[in-house]
Amino acid sequence: MITEILIIDDNADIRNIINDLIIDAGYKTRLAANYNQALAEIDKKLPDVAIIDVKLDKSDNDGLELLSHIKTKNKDIPVIIITGHANVEMAVKALKSGAFEFIEKPFNQERLLNFINRAVENINLKNQNKDFEDKLFYSYEIIGNSPNIDKINNQINKISLSESRIFINGPIGSGKELVARKIHKKSNRYSGPFVVLNGALLDDEKYELELFGQEKKNGVILYGALEKATAGILLIDEISEIPLETQSKILRVLIDQKFKRIDGNHDIKVNVRIICSSSKDIKKEIILGNFREDLYHRLNVFEINLEPLKNRASDIPLLIQYFSNKIALNYNLKKLQIDINDSYLLTYDWPGNVRELRNLIERIAILSPDTNEKISNIIKESLKKPDDTTSKNINPLSVPLKEARENFEKEYLTTQLKKFNGNISKTANFIGMERSALHRKLKGLGIKELN
Repeated sequence: MITEILIIDDNADIRNIINDLIIDAGYKTRLAANYNQALAEIDKKLPDVAIIDVKLDKSDNDGLELLSHIKTKNKDIPVIIITGHANVEMAVKALKSGAFEFIEKPFNQERLLNFINRAVENINLKNQNKDFEDKLFYSYEIIGNSPNIDKINNQINKISLSESRIFINGPIGSGKELVARKIHKKSNRYSGPFVVLNGALLDDEKYELELFGQEKKNGVILYGALEKATAGILLIDEISEIPLETQSKILRVLIDQKFKRIDGNHDIKVNVRIICSSSKDIKKEIILGNFREDLYHRLNVFEINLEPLKNRASDIPLLIQYFSNKIALNYNLKKLQIDINDSYLLTYDWPGNVRELRNLIERIAILSPDTNEKISNIIKESLKKPDDTTSKNINPLSVPLKEARENFEKEYLTTQLKKFNGNISKTANFIGMERSALHRKLKGLGIKELN
């Protein structure tokens, strides 16, 4: 794709000089002669690079206003500021506002072309990195054969092609965003944007700005998530963190299918599919008065529930294999040799869920241990709790034979039960014990059977 550069200057001679320079360098151009033309061109389609004169026809610094406008739409776009009225204060202001470079008139054409080439390299590199990150995220699959994962995969296949709203429940790190992205990938909106608004990361006063955008007095428009996600999907992550006042406005949008920007006068129609997620018990939040029940019912047309990893231990070996292969490929390393039946991995509580497991595999890949013992040490050190005084750390030679046997049986049977999701028949068959005998053994050892 040929890079497109927007030239904004009220001097026709300067515009033509820059235009010829850029076309000769093999780039496409668009031209704007004043502030309103520039605003229309920017809103019609964002350029790859912009060259803006500071002083146009509206005010002494309207070029800087256009710089700000571009940055609110896409902060990565390089903007080269040119001016015939330069001073140190203006240069500092432009660079602080996000200008890629600042050049004075009359300018050296070779120097300007050098700036342009560097700007093009910069945006191409950022786009490549973004494409890589998106492909990497989309390349990850929802891995597991537990009943919970099987159910979720079936739900995704059934609800992706609808336009219904979805509410995803699950603890932190369990894969809620991945589920939402898989729905986007399989939906009719796949060619549209996938926008994430994280309710847990915003200041209280910024929720409505981030959602609805704003119309400033100088004509600059700040676009919110609802507009950025037009024709696509908006994931509102940790929606339970959004204040009640903003919740009521979201409810109004869902009912009316339109909204106004902050300080705006015109209605904007909504063309977005909304997916919400929460790591909190949303029904408990409703009882506590922290979340609107009417909004919940509007959002929760379909519900997806992700269980914590500790409840689906049979998925852990599959996840270890999957991440080992994936991360080794990404880092161009040889396949990691991690024992997928390591009892330490299967019995650990995984408070960080799948994300914590993936981070552990990545840590092992980066450290590149060359023996199984070193891998095991990294795992135990990474997952060790500050108050870890479990029987695993007790020397079996320091206790009587009966106690040592019971400790081993308890750890062994707990691990096998988790591996088979609490299925007594499968566990009994694997360990070579009658089903009724296994029930008695579990009761005798005080092991609670999983539901």
